[in-house]
Amino acid sequence: MNNKPLISVAPMMDCTDKHDRYFLRLIAPDVLLYTEMITAHALAHGDVDYLLGFDALEHPVALQLGGSDPALLARAAILGQQYGYDEINLNVGCPSPRVSKGRFGACLMLEPSLVAECVMAMRANVNIPVTVKCRIGVDDADSYAELQNFMTQIAHAGCNTFIIHARKAWLNGLSPKQNREIPPLRYEVVYQIKKDFPGLNIILNGGIKTLADIDAHLLHVDGVMIGREAYSNPYFLAEIQRQYFSSSGKTRDEVIDSYLPYVQAEMQKGVRLNSITRHILGLFQGLRGAGKWRRYLSQHAHKKDADVSVIREALEMVKG
Repeated sequence: MNNKPLISVAPMMDCTDKHDRYFLRLIAPDVLLYTEMITAHALAHGDVDYLLGFDALEHPVALQLGGSDPALLARAAILGQQYGYDEINLNVGCPSPRVSKGRFGACLMLEPSLVAECVMAMRANVNIPVTVKCRIGVDDADSYAELQNFMTQIAHAGCNTFIIHARKAWLNGLSPKQNREIPPLRYEVVYQIKKDFPGLNIILNGGIKTLADIDAHLLHVDGVMIGREAYSNPYFLAEIQRQYFSSSGKTRDEVIDSYLPYVQAEMQKGVRLNSITRHILGLFQGLRGAGKWRRYLSQHAHKKDADVSVIREALEMVKG
């Protein structure tokens, strides 16, 4: 086990964009952040600056890639390193039908030799860590022996860090949201993987919502990845910062004070206010005034003339 736990926020589509990551970094300076999944194909044909640009404050930050073409992924990984990301992560866990149709995401667990090729191609071209995020199984290919075989082949390709969502994925019949809720969590499978592969860093993902959850898992694995809780209740990361990284971080008011200059600068680039404020709606989750905060931002941030004063006014309503 590592002396310092590996705690991260999961890559979440339509959630962990650069605005969200900047905001979360203000709350927790030491938690590892991940981008949304970006496909290697998009990087080969799209606006690379738009897709990969981020603020230096976000470090440490990992780039999650989707794809199954070793050469394309190698080029995408090179771009990620050039842009300054601290890690390249390959998505082998997303159960979206659209993703599966493109032959990436969780369906790749059925092709461990191809995943190994992809990992080797990326590792041969970058000096930063290449990691894999996966599930414990896919459809009926969910035996422990199949997971062991997958882990063995990818580890032999040189990957030494695996983030494992402790649910299997159903590729047909369940939506991505249902795949986060319906297949049962089987933490014991991930614990056993750590026992069988003691030399690997094993990070557990799925259903983690409290410090007690984290403490329980860290008895068995090297780290945890927080998913939806970090988005719906972002100040939970402040508790994590205090508990595991020995620093108190900012109060909620201080987070907003530090965020406003960033928001102002982004708006000057043409970003709409509600594209940013949607990420901060949960800041006061569980506190008196949380409803006022959410309502005010939701009602006013989308207006054509909305500016950072909307956030200040929402903060005053919470205090009131």
